[in-house]
Amino acid sequence: MMTYTTPKTLTFPEFIQDYGDNPNYELIDGELRNMEPTGLHELVAGKVTARINAEILRLGYDWTIPRTCLIKPPATEATALRPDAIVLEDNKLSSEPLWSREPVITLGSSIKLVIEVVSTNWQDDYARKVEEYALLGIPEYWIVDYRSLGGIEFIGRPKQPTITICQLVDRDYQRKLYRLNEVIISPLLPELVFALNDVMPPV
Repeated sequence: MMTYTTPKTLTFPEFIQDYGDNPNYELIDGELRNMEPTGLHELVAGKVTARINAEILRLGYDWTIPRTCLIKPPATEATALRPDAIVLEDNKLSSEPLWSREPVITLGSSIKLVIEVVSTNWQDDYARKVEEYALLGIPEYWIVDYRSLGGIEFIGRPKQPTITICQLVDRDYQRKLYRLNEVIISPLLPELVFALNDVMPPV
């Protein structure tokens, strides 16, 4: 007779202890999620991050893109989100209660921008994280879907590579979709010039 076991749920402290320094995992409502990073995924994330970092340095902003970082939404006890890139405002980090001990952000006011490169668990990026990041008050959220994995309700038909720029207006994100050969417009970094083509992996 075949038996089934329910996956063990984790608390936030348990996740930090066992997986906090493992970039492959995040925690959503107590459920361990494998982010399924591939070499191509990391390549795209690196290319996007490099362009944003260069613009931050050019403008002389006191913003930082940490090598690794978790976001713990204050409204949820057993969730730890690990964006592919996060832009932090340096002078706000002294108010972060966990930052001196762990690379964990709990206050949306510390965050200027989050970026997710879509993997096969695309529902998290297009739905759950949109809600969490909006509740935190993060001004801008990018969803980089270079493999056209998102549902048609999010990226349209025919499905094609898309960057979605989500800008927080009041308490909700307004979304703008950009396809190949379209120069993105970032309200946060309006002089940043690049298109999805510039960060796509080689064919």
